[in-house]
Amino acid sequence: MATTPAHLGGERLTPADSAADRAAPAPAGAGGGPGDLPRHVAIIMDGNGRWARSRGLPRIEGHRRGVASVRRATEHCVRRGVGRLTLYCLSSENWRRPETELAFLMCLLEQYLVEERALLMEQRVRLSMIGRREGLPAETLAALDRTVELCAGNTGMHLCLAINYGARAEIVEAARRLAREARDGSLDPEAIDEARFAAALDTAGSPDPDLLIRTAGEMRVSNFLLWQISYAELWVTDTAWPEFEERHLDEALAAYAARERRFGGLAAP
Repeated sequence: MATTPAHLGGERLTPADSAADRAAPAPAGAGGGPGDLPRHVAIIMDGNGRWARSRGLPRIEGHRRGVASVRRATEHCVRRGVGRLTLYCLSSENWRRPETELAFLMCLLEQYLVEERALLMEQRVRLSMIGRREGLPAETLAALDRTVELCAGNTGMHLCLAINYGARAEIVEAARRLAREARDGSLDPEAIDEARFAAALDTAGSPDPDLLIRTAGEMRVSNFLLWQISYAELWVTDTAWPEFEERHLDEALAAYAARERRFGGLAAP
């Protein structure tokens, strides 16, 4: 497995990665035709707690139900031929929540990583993580690392879990990494361009998200993949994550296919 920065749970992409991850960036103007699929879908899974409260249930029940939505979304992305799926599981800001809820989330994540291994292998899904390992329980990290290892040879869809992740911290760390290289003389500051900076991010080697989905109706990106979603198409649904089903994902994919992506250029005549 490739060497990674200490705060990452997955590995940086290598030439042996899936064809979807190795694909060249989409040219300006690509996409937006009937049947077009995003190569990379990112989802902000929101509304678990509100869904539970609206039904008189504890917040943790919303998180428990949300795991079933993760399974549905993963399997349906595989069926539809999406190359990469990134799920925002836990932000760095979520540590402000009650300790009991956080402990439950960590147990739920560990349980998911163990119980889903057979399905991930059956679907040939490759797994990685972005975010900081510091602060995560040792048992959760052990389950994560073992599942990543088991799935490393899979050649199907790439599933990336953003855990203890914050985009601003990611960007700051990338800047520090490049600054250290410049200080040590291994990098000319004038050689730093967008591609070089992107290569210093946690998502190095991955195509940027083409489609960003957010559930529960909130109209914000919540410090998620700020660099990478510069040209992502946004799709927001009022449906809370525990009730997010295959039909909602199909609606998002259809909306993406109907859009014309110009990347700052002009529409074709």
